[in-house]
Amino acid sequence: MTKAVSMPSAAPLPDRPSADALTGMLNALGCFSFWGLFPIYFKLLHRVPALEVLAHRVLGSALLLAVLMALQGRGRDLWAELQAKPRLGFYLLTTLLISGNWLLYIWAVQNGRILEASLGYYINPLVNVVLGVLFLHERLNPRQWMAVAIAAVGVLALVVGYGVFPWISLTLALSFGSYGMLRKKAGFNPMLGLSVETLLIAPIALTFLTLLALRGDGALGMGDGWTDLLLLAAGPITVAPLLMFLEATQRLPLSMVGLIQYLTPTLQFLLAVALYREPFTGVHLAAFGCIWLALALYSADAWSGYRRQSERFPAGSLPRSHGASP
Repeated sequence: MTKAVSMPSAAPLPDRPSADALTGMLNALGCFSFWGLFPIYFKLLHRVPALEVLAHRVLGSALLLAVLMALQGRGRDLWAELQAKPRLGFYLLTTLLISGNWLLYIWAVQNGRILEASLGYYINPLVNVVLGVLFLHERLNPRQWMAVAIAAVGVLALVVGYGVFPWISLTLALSFGSYGMLRKKAGFNPMLGLSVETLLIAPIALTFLTLLALRGDGALGMGDGWTDLLLLAAGPITVAPLLMFLEATQRLPLSMVGLIQYLTPTLQFLLAVALYREPFTGVHLAAFGCIWLALALYSADAWSGYRRQSERFPAGSLPRSHGASP
């Protein structure tokens, strides 16, 4: 009899959940870093009015998203969604919210108010909590209520310290928070929804840019090649981090994505203070200190919930979030 030859054992297959988590983490870090560095892009376009920058952003995003939907074989889905009259009112409302949010953010950056914009996006997660209580009948535990109360003290510090209502910060937080809440409640596909929203407003953007060009007031094609390149890049710059965000939300738990999102306002804050030298006073320190403390409490509570959830599910089987378009 021939002696059996033992074969070397095959190398273990890579851990699929770990690979998914790594890919998700890289995409999350990529998209939130991208959004955190957005002020640099809009600062480079400071000579172009904010409304004109918004029009290029909307039109470029609409065209690019329509192409991507077609390449994915989802062109019919997009066309059907555009013709769904019962949802037209919903999409008009979300379009108004997201385009208004984009416009105010561009204007704030161009006018040296990045610090206020970053405060808005620090407040945003806590605004989401309040909106969830008011409109989605969600319940808060004591730590979450304490976080909301401390954040309110931070906003009050700005009002008392300067005698000025922080309307930029709160408008950015409320508009984006309301947009996210409506999209979450409706449950529509994030990429499909953003495609519909940008296509709905694209004719207005195109008409506006055409009128500017006919009057000779448009920035595109006026001889400044660098400005032309930046304006033409508005679509890809908007869509690229969105795709990374969608990829991250498919591979990571929502609580983890929520914690990583603080990278965006942190980078905006650092740009405002360190690069663009916006004034950061004692009043700002008190307000931001309250917001940071509130976020620390909120994040600790979210992480605790994530740990409890991970104990209930086997490794790699944690429920994935569906995400919402930024």
